[in-house]
Amino acid sequence: MTQNIRNIAIIAHVDHGKTTLVDQMLKQSGTFRENQQVEERVMDSNELEKEKGITISSKNTAILWNDTKINIVDTPGHADFGGEVERILKMVNGVIILVDAAEGPLPQTKFVLRKSLKLGYQPIVVINKIDRKDARPDAVLNEIFDLFVSLDASDDQLDFPILYAVGIQGIAKNELEDDSSDLTPLFEKIVEHIPPPEQVSDAPFKMLVSSVDWNDYVGRIAVGRVEQGTLKVGSDVALVKRTGELKEKARATKLYTFTGLKRDAVESVTPGDVIAMAGYESVDIGDTLTVASDMTPLEYYDIDQPTMAMFFRVNNSPFAGREGDYVTSNMIKDRLEKELRANVSLKVEQTESPEIYKVSGRGELQLAILTETMRREGYEFAVSRPEVLMKEVDGKLQEPFEEVVIDVHEDYSNKVIDNLQKRKGIMTSMVREGENNRITFRVPSRGLIGFRSEMLTETRGTGMMHQHFDGYEDHAGEIPGRTRGALIALEKGEVTGYSLEGLQDRGQFFVKPGDSVYAGQVVGLNNRNEDLVVNVVKKKNLTNHRATQTSDAVKVAQEKRLSLEQCIEFIDRDELLEVTPESLRIRKLHLDHNDRKRAEKKKEMA
Repeated sequence: MTQNIRNIAIIAHVDHGKTTLVDQMLKQSGTFRENQQVEERVMDSNELEKEKGITISSKNTAILWNDTKINIVDTPGHADFGGEVERILKMVNGVIILVDAAEGPLPQTKFVLRKSLKLGYQPIVVINKIDRKDARPDAVLNEIFDLFVSLDASDDQLDFPILYAVGIQGIAKNELEDDSSDLTPLFEKIVEHIPPPEQVSDAPFKMLVSSVDWNDYVGRIAVGRVEQGTLKVGSDVALVKRTGELKEKARATKLYTFTGLKRDAVESVTPGDVIAMAGYESVDIGDTLTVASDMTPLEYYDIDQPTMAMFFRVNNSPFAGREGDYVTSNMIKDRLEKELRANVSLKVEQTESPEIYKVSGRGELQLAILTETMRREGYEFAVSRPEVLMKEVDGKLQEPFEEVVIDVHEDYSNKVIDNLQKRKGIMTSMVREGENNRITFRVPSRGLIGFRSEMLTETRGTGMMHQHFDGYEDHAGEIPGRTRGALIALEKGEVTGYSLEGLQDRGQFFVKPGDSVYAGQVVGLNNRNEDLVVNVVKKKNLTNHRATQTSDAVKVAQEKRLSLEQCIEFIDRDELLEVTPESLRIRKLHLDHNDRKRAEKKKEMA
């Protein structure tokens, strides 16, 4: 038995309205009851996704529109989670490219569109947020067309259908002048333009695993599209690696299809549908589930490799073990290995030390999200400054470069340009849009470490930055690091207002009176470019004379509290970030002052 099915992915740059549009598609297709309370951005189920307003991992859902089942995958828009986008594209038969009517196509739009065109998909273009005061839909449409041309789209792909939308209101139009009160034009375009999946029922069952989930009752759950054949609960199915090697044979204990936000248990599945299957403990993304009579694996679309790495290590500070539940190297190793099962764009390697693991990913944000997730789960550990992954090509050292697009007020343009040029960036274009300039650069990835926070300071929080990996090029040479030194605690103890008051002219502090610190902990940012050891736990000497109230009152400037991402950007090569469920502490790699001096001398001699 075959179904009328359409499988689509909604792809776009971060914050162009994907998840909000899916909310409206779910509501207008009758997935929710009229009186049902549904929170905004319901597809962003992860706590971190809700806080940051971004999609981190792809989600599956399905709606029914006039007897057609539409399986929808909501994908991340941030470049660091591009691995999520790449693998799910193999699960669908077409894509909707969503572009902001004011911002136009940005780096991640280009990234996901390139992948879609390479797979032969003919996208539906939706120009969203046409209600914005600064919307410029006609100009954005021209930019989209130019982008298709620059990515070598075929003639068929260049003849893309266009819709205009206000996603938050649930409105889509075929033409800007049309009257519309719902998403009917979008649903009709999906059914008309996206091809149905091939539904070969008389061939042996095969499914490529595109995603892996977990359930406490049934264990690991494989998610993917049934490429061919049918399957019933209880059938014997082989799990095969990409190389064709058999991993295990087992029975399909549970089969699910997607309806709205939930999975429905079914007795059998048909070709072309997106399903979930339980019963395979060792299943990984890229594996093939197939009948034993035909063990040929399905082709797996390899994703781009990591470009940045951080070292995760056991916390060995004087405060180690005070605030975390999981602190040993084995616990950290098990958690990192668990992450690998569902996160295909990460790589974990054991170093020479059993307490240090090299974790490679697609960018700072991806590694920061992993760090924050582990922290919230009760893990305590330390991480190093991010470093880019170099490679040698034809005897030349090469490094990753990124395309960076910055929208900034014209008053701050020169500062941003100067900063990026110091970081070996090359400006490729600058376009005036009202009072703002859109500046495009090609910059070495290592030159962008710590840049975002500097850019926000330079532009007083108004600059907008977008980036994505653009390829490897010859090493760009030395890039200057942090321009200001650290203020380092001299000894262990509790920070006093008396000591901070006397040190305020030295720089800006990260701690306040009452905080516990240890020797070697970075407690602030020096006004000068060298490190300075300071005593922040010094107490006022008591005398026989009672001090007056005025002499006891001290005036201490507000401390600067850094977020996790800011801490990761801030730390230098000789520093670590101590991460616990309760605290973030920046510290020197060598806590003892004499050890630091010896390490510096060794470095100079080398």
